[in-house]
Amino acid sequence: MNKPDTITALYCRLSQEDALDGDSNSIINQKSILGKYANDNQYPNP
Repeated sequence: MNKPDTITALYCRLSQEDALDGDSNSIINQKSILGKYANDNQYPNP
């Protein structure tokens, strides 16, 4: 039986104050930090 590809979900939270500005610095930083963590800890397919 083949195992399906594993997907790692990364969760970023956008505050309502930043919601009108699109991708704020906060979201960009969160994505970067979470992506690095997933990569460093060998989480697949983030």
